[in-house]
Order: sequence, then C-alpha cells, then structure tokens
Amino acid sequence: MRTKTGGASAARGQSIQVDVHVRPGDALRALREEALAGLCGRPKELSPKWLYDERGSQLFDDITRLPEYYPTRREREILEQRAGEIARLSGADTLIELGSGTSEKTRLLLDAFLKEGRLRRFIPFDVSEAFLRSAAERLAREYPALRVHAVVGDFERHLGQLPRGGRRLVAFLGGTIGNFKPEQRARFFQEVAEGLAPGDGLLLGTDLLKSRERLFHAYNDGAGVTAEFNRNVLRVLNRELGADFDLEAFEHLAPFDEEHGWIEMRLISRRAQVVRLRSLERSVHFEQGEALRTEVSCKFRPEQVEAELAGAGLHLAAWWTDRAEDFALSLSLKR
Repeated sequence: MRTKTGGASAARGQSIQVDVHVRPGDALRALREEALAGLCGRPKELSPKWLYDERGSQLFDDITRLPEYYPTRREREILEQRAGEIARLSGADTLIELGSGTSEKTRLLLDAFLKEGRLRRFIPFDVSEAFLRSAAERLAREYPALRVHAVVGDFERHLGQLPRGGRRLVAFLGGTIGNFKPEQRARFFQEVAEGLAPGDGLLLGTDLLKSRERLFHAYNDGAGVTAEFNRNVLRVLNRELGADFDLEAFEHLAPFDEEHGWIEMRLISRRAQVVRLRSLERSVHFEQGEALRTEVSCKFRPEQVEAELAGAGLHLAAWWTDRAEDFALSLSLKR
C-alpha cells in the first residue's frame, strides 16, 4: 500500500489523503487471467468491469440520459427527497462511497449531511487513481470544511482496507450490486459487514423487478447506445490483448433471464469465426449464434434485499422508493 497526501491539491490549506492499493499492471494482469478463463471456456463470459475504460464510461454516461433508461433518474429522485432523512437516521460523521466515479449524486448526500452538522470526512473509493484524484480535488474545493480521504482499490480485494474511525455510512449506489451474482453478493455483503462497527450503516441502491417490456427496452435502446457500450469491451480486448475482434461480427442482445431474475447482456457472434489473442498466444473459436456474456443486472424484490442483508448481519432500518416504485434505496445498520 502507498499513502499519499496531496499538498498541491489542497483547498484553502486542506490536504487530500489518497491511499493506493492497486499496483501498476494489476488491471492488465487481471484482464489477461479473466480473458483466458472466460473466453476459452463455455459458456463464454467476461466481468462487466472491462466495459468501463474511458470510452465505455462516457458511453454509460450517455446511457443514463436515454429516455428508456430509468435507474439513474429514479435514484436521484429518491436522494433529492430523502437525503436529509438518510443523514439523520444514519447518524454518520463519515461517508464512504464505493465506486464513487465523479460523486455527482453523492453531492446530494454531502449537502444533506453537512446541513445536519455531522459530516467530518468523505472517503471516495474507486479503481482509477487518476480519475479519483481529480474527483477528490474537485470535492475538496467545493467542500473546504470536509476531510477527503480517497482510496484507490478493487471491490473484490480491498474492502478490508477502508479507513476506520467515527460513525460511518457506506454508500453503494447506482444499482451496481445487481452486477453481482448471488454468491458474489453474499460475499460482498459479508465483507462490508465485517468491516463495519456497531452503529455503522450501508446505503444500498437496488433496481426493482418490473415489467419485462420496460426492462428489455432499458437495455436494448432504440438509439443503439447500449449496443455500442457492450461492443466496447471488444475494443478493450483488441487494445490490451492484441486481439482481432471484428466488432461488426457481434450483435448486442440483453434479454431477461426469468430463472435468475436478471438482465443478461450478450454479444452474439453473427457467424462462425476464430479470434486471435496475440498477447496470450491463444485463439478463440465462436460458433454462429454463440454468446459472450458481458454483464448481468439483477432485479430485486424488497423481501429479497432484506433477507440478503440479514444474512450478513445487517438490519434493515429504512426503505425508500421513487414514486413509480422502480428503484429503491435501503439503509441497513450493523448492531
């Protein structure tokens, strides 16, 4: 681990602390390992995290503005109405945001917590050091009374490295928990709970189960932005692994899987083809119609969320939805 304090990035004399747990080359090593396992097996599958390079992140931002894609707007609606209540009920003086990105929606929480007079520290957690440093500097300028302690890390390896002390609220927004399969969710909730002290809490964003037609259109938009986002993972593989994927040889499809209760993002091979992964010295064969799964997005029932949290020792203290009951935020506390 490396810990840095940014004097040059200070706002009105305030320093920004940055803990770095991701070493140079970690991401490429992980991609190589996952590509070997995921592309050479059956069924073929990759982690959704590889969708989010710079281009992918911009495309996803475009998706959140599409009329078909409701989760971002619905979650923001809840935060606009309930942020003050969240601040009071949690009683936290430290806010931790997992997968913080630009922390755009989190500003609603920061404003509410500061209005309550409790918040002393904000801990944004994300995997990109450059992106996180830039976001931390902006936040330090906007909130000069707030201590900003950024953590560069990976959900799968570094949750145990979150700074301790004070009464903490961990925010995991955006419905990202839906990208975890059940066994991954159970492990995630357990790791979060193990790192919490009694009275600490988890603020969780979950997309709720709804009509299959609405779900289908949210992930198969008419403008084709989601299709471009999905195929972007092939660009990442071409660039990072020396692969020769023909992007036009794959079709985007995101159906709802009734058995598992999730949307499944797929890239469907339009023809039989062989793709070379030069840096891995491997070739991958695709049958015509064969799918590469790039993401799952689970949709939840309220009782399912409560049960999974309880399984990790977290007590559901509050539940909020938007007016249409499309999306939910839940506050759970460790006893």
